Amino acid sequence: MATPNTLIFVDMPSDDPAAAGRFYAEVFGWQNDARPEGVYHRMVPGGQFPNPDGTDSAIGNLHLGIFDVANARPHPEPAGVEPRALSTDGRKPRIWILIGDDDTPERILSAAEERGATILWRDHYWSTFKGYNHAFRDPWGSEILLWGKAGADPAVPASFTRE
Repeated sequence: MATPNTLIFVDMPSDDPAAAGRFYAEVFGWQNDARPEGVYHRMVPGGQFPNPDGTDSAIGNLHLGIFDVANARPHPEPAGVEPRALSTDGRKPRIWILIGDDDTPERILSAAEERGATILWRDHYWSTFKGYNHAFRDPWGSEILLWGKAGADPAVPASFTRE
């Protein structure tokens, strides 16, 4: 049987990967693995994907990379190539983060905002996937959407927007 193509990593741009690495370590509690410092930072969430019964599976959580827009590595050209600036116009990829059972969207949004993020929205229910979501833009322009499990028959607070 053939092995499927598998998503293994997502990279986000930054003009200061060291600061972005600290931001995500402080906001989400992830390990900031500089490879090397200021050039490329691998954010390691830790833990394993859960089995249906809640025990750890053999599959580790995906990692997130932060690369320097001035010289995005890896690349065959040692000095990198253009563009060398953050994209500021239009839509960009959005990164979805599942809120851990021991955390809250309020704490995450507060920690992000204290570190320079812009809150995009709070308290929204998406019925198609039965989840609560909230979003912020990090100081480098990446959009982070927080996902909270709502369950099969959620009691959506009246104050939440819905779709």
